[in-house]
Amino acid sequence: MLTLRRVAFFIGFAVLAGCGRSDLEEPPVPLGDFALGLNIVVADNVQKVPISREASVEEWEAVMKDAVANRFGRYQGPKLYNIGISVDGYALAPPGIPVVAAPKSVLVITANIWDDAAQQKLNAEGKQFTVFESLSGETVIGTGLTRNKKEQMEALSYNAVKRVEEWFLENPEWFGLPPNPPAPEAAPSSNR
Repeated sequence: MLTLRRVAFFIGFAVLAGCGRSDLEEPPVPLGDFALGLNIVVADNVQKVPISREASVEEWEAVMKDAVANRFGRYQGPKLYNIGISVDGYALAPPGIPVVAAPKSVLVITANIWDDAAQQKLNAEGKQFTVFESLSGETVIGTGLTRNKKEQMEALSYNAVKRVEEWFLENPEWFGLPPNPPAPEAAPSSNR
């Protein structure tokens, strides 16, 4: 009976792990006249949480630049936009005791966007994002046990840049699209 429970447990984790599919395999969501101009990533002032695997400034800059290029390089609009990202802080989960002491990896970034032709920053202040690794069979037990440092960094960078894309979609007027219409108000109920 105990063996059957273990088998069911690991099958459940395998199913969860299979659910994580990259949306980069699909066409990009419409983003108006956007095309990627400069891809600037800095990590000079990055802060590491004390209980974390070590990652260098150069490693963070490279993995984030790749994530930006992979996501935003798909857009072929007629106008260039420059993306600037600062890597502010991170924790890469080290190996630990499964479930009980399995820390989660986290990344904090600040993003900015510029209209290249107008040489104008489009957001008044940098937008900060805090992201974790996506839930899967391997992240439930802690990625320190199931992923190496590079895999953790790639997963965090993918999630961070996806959040940046969602932020851009919340501001379509930056990219020559009409602003998002306000949510319709609920009609007042009438008591008859």
